Amino acid sequence: MPANQTVHVLITHSFPDELTQPLHAVSPRLRISHNPAKHADELVDHWPQVEVLYTSTVMPRAEQAPRLRWIQSHWAGVEHLLQHPIAARAHLTTVSGIGAVPIAEYVFGGLLAFMHHLPRFLFHQARNEWPSGRWEKFVPAELRGATLGIVGYGSLGREIARLARAFGMRTLATKRNAAHSADDGWRLPGAGDADGSQVEHIFAPDALHVMLPLCDHIVVTVPLTPNTRHLIGAAEFAMMKAGAIFVNVARGKVVDEAALIATLQNGQLGGALLDVFETEPLATSSPLWQLPNVIISPHVAGFSPHYDERALQVFAENLRRYLSNQPLLNGVDFQKRY
Repeated sequence: MPANQTVHVLITHSFPDELTQPLHAVSPRLRISHNPAKHADELVDHWPQVEVLYTSTVMPRAEQAPRLRWIQSHWAGVEHLLQHPIAARAHLTTVSGIGAVPIAEYVFGGLLAFMHHLPRFLFHQARNEWPSGRWEKFVPAELRGATLGIVGYGSLGREIARLARAFGMRTLATKRNAAHSADDGWRLPGAGDADGSQVEHIFAPDALHVMLPLCDHIVVTVPLTPNTRHLIGAAEFAMMKAGAIFVNVARGKVVDEAALIATLQNGQLGGALLDVFETEPLATSSPLWQLPNVIISPHVAGFSPHYDERALQVFAENLRRYLSNQPLLNGVDFQKRY
């Protein structure tokens, strides 16, 4: 684009003004409008000039925004945005990476809770009980020396692997392009695994069945695409070690929930830490609520008090790159759907 061309930017997500103010300093060429909205028709006067859109859910019809060239999502998952026809003609980027730290901490909070019997502690505490046979009931398992399998080695998997190494674990992972181990996306300084050195071996997706029996615990972090829907089902659960802890921080539809419930009920798994479900909110009739070897959270693993600040850091860097015709961070491949 011409070096002096004005770029009209529209932000439809609601932010405190103090967070959006630094964006104006990126370049005098930017004309930034911050108009929180819930529907595209609320912004009919803005769309004709918009070249860059920052949004969580609001998407214009193609005819409303003829100049739109780039859409920056407020989220890492974009399956909801890919449903809009205009996404196919614009660059689409995500904030992948900003949730890596809280999600990785959530994963290890859950693993440690299971290893050290925290659910049982709370059970007895609620009953004012000092249980007998404490050694038999509460001797913990250790993470050190255990093998962690990560299904999907993107920004989330890489930060999980970094923490796993700190715990003395061996880490294996699957990745769509197993030959490309470097991380090209956004990440917090010191977080993640820039060069792929935190993982012992990366398997191609079609080698998932090779990896699963080698792992003491499994964490799923893949995006939801047509290829990953019900990626983990009855056959995959049968390959996991008896007593394994299964963690899903990806999307609920990546896992066959009925198969997961059956595996938990028959005692094959030691437990499951679940933040996402096939249908959300999780139905009150779901057997998952009553299973003693399950920890349920309401899709909150990626929450952080720093989320908005980090999201706008990604956007600011991408604005700089956009103005200088450099590749944008966290670009979405429309064919791959992530």
